[in-house]
Amino acid sequence: MAAAGVRDIGENYLQEALAKQEALADLTLTWHFIGALQSNKTRAVAEHFDWVHSVDRLRILRRLAEQRPAGHPPLNVCLQVNLDDEASKAGLAPEDVAEVVEAARAWPNVALRGLMALPAPRSDAAGQHEPFRRLADLAKDIEGRCGVTLDVLSMGMSDDLEAAIAEGATHVRIGTALFGPRPTPSSQEVTDEDPIHDI
Repeated sequence: MAAAGVRDIGENYLQEALAKQEALADLTLTWHFIGALQSNKTRAVAEHFDWVHSVDRLRILRRLAEQRPAGHPPLNVCLQVNLDDEASKAGLAPEDVAEVVEAARAWPNVALRGLMALPAPRSDAAGQHEPFRRLADLAKDIEGRCGVTLDVLSMGMSDDLEAAIAEGATHVRIGTALFGPRPTPSSQEVTDEDPIHDI
């Protein structure tokens, strides 16, 4: 991918990402963490990534800000919004986003860039547009209410990227379209995602 000119790399799994970063250390790449972020992994993400697209609560944002190493540029972050109130997905309720945006002002080590959402799948084209339009409208509302600039809408995946782009997406997740379905992880691979701990 890098040989083809791709310089922004999105990663869901921390352990895999750290190994890739070490192997590709001679390349100038921008690393985006796009997976679910647990508290025990914030330090490694704060130290090794340029972006985090999945900040789903104030505590995670605070930890990232506190753990960002001195001398690093601010960590670019997007707040994840749970647009469809799905119990199976993380994310802030839309009505809680402004509170976290306001709190972010206190931490210069993070740069709040925008909003991210993973809406429930919709089979029809019109239905795909609707949640992305709501996220774009929420971003505009937050800009007006909080006096901030949100220049990123991280939304859309391989099956709905056209609708997302039409509604203003700046970042899309198209790993499946590029690489095919991800193999189901073995129980050992799942276990291997757990050892990152803060000291």
